[in-house]
Amino acid sequence: MTPFPGSGLAKGLAVTLRTMTRKTVTQQYPDTQPDLPPRTRGVIGLFEENCTVCMLCARECPDWCIYIDSHKETVPAAAPGGRERSRNVLDRFAIDFALCMYCGICIEVCPFDALFWSPEFEYAETDIHELTHERDKLREWMWTVPAPPALDPGAEEPKEITAARKTAEKLAAAQAPQAPPAPQASPAPQATQVTDAAQAKPAEPTEPARPTQPAESTKPAESTKPAKSSAPAELAASAESTASARPTHPAKQSEPPRPTEPAKPTEPAQPKEPTEPTEGQP
Repeated sequence: MTPFPGSGLAKGLAVTLRTMTRKTVTQQYPDTQPDLPPRTRGVIGLFEENCTVCMLCARECPDWCIYIDSHKETVPAAAPGGRERSRNVLDRFAIDFALCMYCGICIEVCPFDALFWSPEFEYAETDIHELTHERDKLREWMWTVPAPPALDPGAEEPKEITAARKTAEKLAAAQAPQAPPAPQASPAPQATQVTDAAQAKPAEPTEPARPTQPAESTKPAESTKPAKSSAPAELAASAESTASARPTHPAKQSEPPRPTEPAKPTEPAQPKEPTEPTEGQP
């Protein structure tokens, strides 16, 4: 549906007429403090414990109104044989609000949540040099920073609160008086344990070890034949020595000899028939 020509002008005039008919109310400041929203950009507070002197806020400030000085200290090793470390120690942190344009870039780029907005705005001075707030003054503004809005239902607890709670619990446990140790009861007699040998089954009889056969090197080589010139006595001696080197196996139980059948009587040889003389023989 296309809007009616001149409808926007009519809406604007209606708002003007409603405002003209209302009664004017003037807030009596400073007797009556204004009700400012929690995200009002009044002054910047410094939480010094979170500052690591990373210099990000000073480098990103478009007006160069943040001044930071620091030095390095050597931290001894936490464990014996460890390596010493160095850390930055903050000496000065100042903000010149005479130059600040309240852009909030320093608060956005701070990676450790060391800078916060405060809704306080009553810090006017007659001398411009008094508008440079050092770190002690900036720390006082932290008490005027409003609490963060409530989390959504079911959201995780902030890690800062979790770390603070764990630290508080450790301190409380360390400061709590230690209870006296309970008296130790006399040790009960130990029950007799059944040894593995009693539970083990009786060992099965092992087979007798078989005699090991001599190495093949003790046997005479088949390819080599005794020389023809050797005497029969030497051949007999070598055969006896090889036979004695071989282990004798236990004799097996011999079977009873089977009865031999009586030999059949041999038939007498029949005399050969005389052969007929061939022709030409006498």
